[in-house]
Amino acid sequence: MSASSPFIAPVALHTPSHSGVGDLLSYACDRPLPPGTLVRVPLGNREVLGVVWDSDAATGELPDGATLRAIGGVLEGVAPLDLPWRRLVAFTARYYQRALGEVALAALPPQLRDLKPEQLARRLRRPALTADDSGNAIENIALTAEQESARAQIVSNPGPFLLFGSTGSGKTEVYLRCVQEMLEADPTAQALVMVPEINLTPQLEERFVSRFAPRFGAGAVVSLHSGMTNPQRLKSWLAAHSGTARIVLGTRMAVFASLPGLKLIVVDEEHDPSYKQQEGARYSARDLAIWRGREQGAKVLLGSATPSLESWHASRPPTPEDPEGGRYLRLHMPSRIGAGALARVRRVDMNQQPRRAVFSAPLLQAITERVARGEQSMVLLNRRGYAPVLHCVDCGWKSDCPHCSAHQVFHKTDRTLRCHHCGFTVRVPHHCPTCGSPDIHAMGRGTEQLEEQLAALLRNVQRPDGNAARVARIDADTTKAKGALEAQLAQVHAGEVDVLVGTQMIAKGHDFRRITLVAAVQPDGALFSSDFRAPERLFALLMQAAGRAGRDAAYMAAQGTPCEMWVQTFHPQHAVYEALRRHDYEAFAAQQLKEREEAAMPPFAYQALVRADARTQEAAQGFLQAATAAAHAAALPGLEAVTLFPPVPLTIQRVANVERAQMLMESPSRAALQRFLAAWQPILQTTRHNREHKGLIRWLVDVDPLTI
Repeated sequence: MSASSPFIAPVALHTPSHSGVGDLLSYACDRPLPPGTLVRVPLGNREVLGVVWDSDAATGELPDGATLRAIGGVLEGVAPLDLPWRRLVAFTARYYQRALGEVALAALPPQLRDLKPEQLARRLRRPALTADDSGNAIENIALTAEQESARAQIVSNPGPFLLFGSTGSGKTEVYLRCVQEMLEADPTAQALVMVPEINLTPQLEERFVSRFAPRFGAGAVVSLHSGMTNPQRLKSWLAAHSGTARIVLGTRMAVFASLPGLKLIVVDEEHDPSYKQQEGARYSARDLAIWRGREQGAKVLLGSATPSLESWHASRPPTPEDPEGGRYLRLHMPSRIGAGALARVRRVDMNQQPRRAVFSAPLLQAITERVARGEQSMVLLNRRGYAPVLHCVDCGWKSDCPHCSAHQVFHKTDRTLRCHHCGFTVRVPHHCPTCGSPDIHAMGRGTEQLEEQLAALLRNVQRPDGNAARVARIDADTTKAKGALEAQLAQVHAGEVDVLVGTQMIAKGHDFRRITLVAAVQPDGALFSSDFRAPERLFALLMQAAGRAGRDAAYMAAQGTPCEMWVQTFHPQHAVYEALRRHDYEAFAAQQLKEREEAAMPPFAYQALVRADARTQEAAQGFLQAATAAAHAAALPGLEAVTLFPPVPLTIQRVANVERAQMLMESPSRAALQRFLAAWQPILQTTRHNREHKGLIRWLVDVDPLTI
């Protein structure tokens, strides 16, 4: 290191996971750089973005003969990332067993990772919208007694809070009011509001912009989600980082937004599995929001009509047997705005219906009556495509994917067979590929088939204006094009659709004003799943779907008929449907938590998965078995309180010609599990490089997994 570069900067980089490089690399610089500074540094033959990190060794002498490569440039004009942000990244990396640099760089906008200092300087010179206090007063909607009680509790208590409000109870208005009061009380304060899916951000953004832009300026509200272009994401990130943006709306990635003035975090639909990242660092944005709020002194508000059982348990009130209760404060809003009634649940016993019937006669009659009155209906089936599989009657051939242990789904619209796991697509054969028989049939049903059959069944049904009934479908296949989802939702809101068919995309968060009937046609599959969380997810989905009906109390009063939720099931007396009929989440949660406690399942225990991907199933399981044996041989810390289960194949064990196996770890102590995982990481790394495990492609750790 030359005399002209007397300083050493420790830099976090996104280095390859298999490289064995440590969390921080040292570079030479000619001046001390504060932690959090963004820099361009050489790495191999490339120049990459890095973040100067905290270290006690900012200066010092290198061993004789050692040299350091110099930092390539500093991204001037972007303030250093503050200590709370760096602590959040460090905690995430540590807890979810990932490299520090991987988490830090993934949390930054992609374009920031690609821009050189001079390019960024030009970008920063462009005029940007600013959040100015225009002084216009906000016209507040009068709160109900329940909303006012919740708002007052949030103001006067530290939290975290669980806002348990039925669908249509006005949770969003509580969020808006809390954000407003916080922004008005502190001119530097910022709020983070998260939703589980991209398709829910436009309508939320519309409400926040219309409420706050007149008061705080056009740039006060920005969005952050993966559906935005890279320049859009960079613009939003810079606005939040500089404090110009007062409110950030986003999906799970927004939990890492740099918000130096953060004072409030809202996690809407907190139960939703979409808050759990399923690639790379498998973090839970909801759980990180709780941690970040505590660390940064920000209040955290979780909201849901069907809270996750973890959050419900964490918000339990004190009792004589449990005097401390949970860590969260539970706020209850059971009533719908405008005295609207919750949907009446009607169960249809499909054992009493004709075999192979898709729509029972009573449900079809109910939909017909709604169309004739000008009302809208929604039909839910959580499986896209036309049919899950094609089948040859003569030889038994099925449309299996050649690269995965799964079927290729039949899509009738474009006459393709498509694997929803690896994406492999082929044209539908005219004859059986095995025996040549032309007698090939679709087995099972998807939303595409449902849309087609409903359109045929309703072809003679007329709307009040004399036109034929109109059926539309919203799922991942119909919303691929940019702007397609917004256009389709606009048609529903405008009353141009009489029956909406779709997957769970349409069941969450949408404020449809004229839907008076919701039907779930094939929900039974989740009742007998091997995943212990399946009943919880099904109940939440059906409750959320039921909440789409009857949201406009004035409209329902004018129609004079109750809103309804129809469930077609072969198990009408199942406890899930019994609780749904009564809209009794509390009873459902109590029963589920009792079962979980008896079985020592989360939230009464803590879990992690280690997954191995390999060329053969034997190689995948062999790696996991060897790593387990090494853990026992080393008597790793925490192991005495951790149960290691044998490795097993995943349910879909082969995807894209890669075999997948996993093993589960469980412990009554979160701390013991974390100690064990931290100590096990080097052993997993060493085992991975053992010549005996040449077939191994990759391995990963999933802490607090949602699917097993």
